Amino acid sequence: MRNFYQHKKALDENGFSIIENCFSEKVLRKIIRIVENNNFNFSERQLLNRFPEIEKLIFENDNFKKLFRTICEESYFLSKAIYFNKPPKSNWFVSYHQDLSISVKNKIEEEGFNSWTNKKGQLGVIPPLNILKNIVTFRIHLDKTDKTNGVLKVISKSHKKGIIRLDNCFFESKELEEVVCDVGKGGIMLMKPLLLHSSQKSISENDRRVIHLEFCNQEIPMEWLEKKYFNYN
Repeated sequence: MRNFYQHKKALDENGFSIIENCFSEKVLRKIIRIVENNNFNFSERQLLNRFPEIEKLIFENDNFKKLFRTICEESYFLSKAIYFNKPPKSNWFVSYHQDLSISVKNKIEEEGFNSWTNKKGQLGVIPPLNILKNIVTFRIHLDKTDKTNGVLKVISKSHKKGIIRLDNCFFESKELEEVVCDVGKGGIMLMKPLLLHSSQKSISENDRRVIHLEFCNQEIPMEWLEKKYFNYN
């Protein structure tokens, strides 16, 4: 059986960790078939609510279950599920940023919750720092990802600096360590949402399809939109 404790340590220390070969080619084909049959475009929100068959394929996977048990305590629940794709030769890049917005059910004005958004009827808000610190992201890679098709670049340990003001002074710091995060097909990248990350344009003929799952263990007044506990025993 695989041991994932070193990845928990790396996640806490560096803000990210990469685990290769978590999903077999057979399982990946089943997930990709669902994606293709439903004509996903660049993104698909509330993924596991809309496609429970994908949820089953992920959470019945032994490697994923063991990794999840290692990284997250039983109090953790799903808070967001998105499918992303950067198609072949996509001509956009994403500059350095942190994932600050959470998806919620109700708009309730509460101290510490700021920058409300409404994207196609889905409410988002930036919560207090203690909530962001308790979110963990699992990025499941359906394709090999490298510098040719929009690989993530991260600033190691930047998750320890809270919400960061991105100005010239920050990027001039000699302490910054940029890491290119190649991930093989079927691999998982763990990431803290406060970790600074970016992605480049794709110059490849290959997709960069990722299932992005966020988990948290904190309650909020406005309720999580996609809150779901999993039996992973």
